[in-house]
Amino acid sequence: MLSLALVPEYGDQDYYVVIPTDAPYHPWVEKHVVPYLESVPRTLYNRLDRVAAAHDVAAFLAGDPDPVIIADWPEDIALFCRLLLVGETEIVDIRHMRFEFHRTPGFSTARNSAVPHNALHDARALRDHLTSLD
Repeated sequence: MLSLALVPEYGDQDYYVVIPTDAPYHPWVEKHVVPYLESVPRTLYNRLDRVAAAHDVAAFLAGDPDPVIIADWPEDIALFCRLLLVGETEIVDIRHMRFEFHRTPGFSTARNSAVPHNALHDARALRDHLTSLD
């Protein structure tokens, strides 16, 4: 995982974190994602190791009595859940949350993102698209 963003349906309390990895990047990721990791407002840029990021995400979600994580790609949900594991048999302190997968035929998050392939801007684009459908 390189970066993660959470954006609320309403309001402007966005969350963004970059999680360094020692693994080599896929060439596509090196070209299309890595150069844009810092393309967010400076006040939102956060760089943490994986365990610290997991706890930080839990702290961010603690203020929401019914958090819903929405994704348009199934692997994003799997990666998010994997992040919450901080040990072989331990997860961060999250009471509950729900997940929704939305297939978005004809819509491209990257094509509609202010900064394509940046997690924050892509999350905002997906949120805006899904709320426009309501």
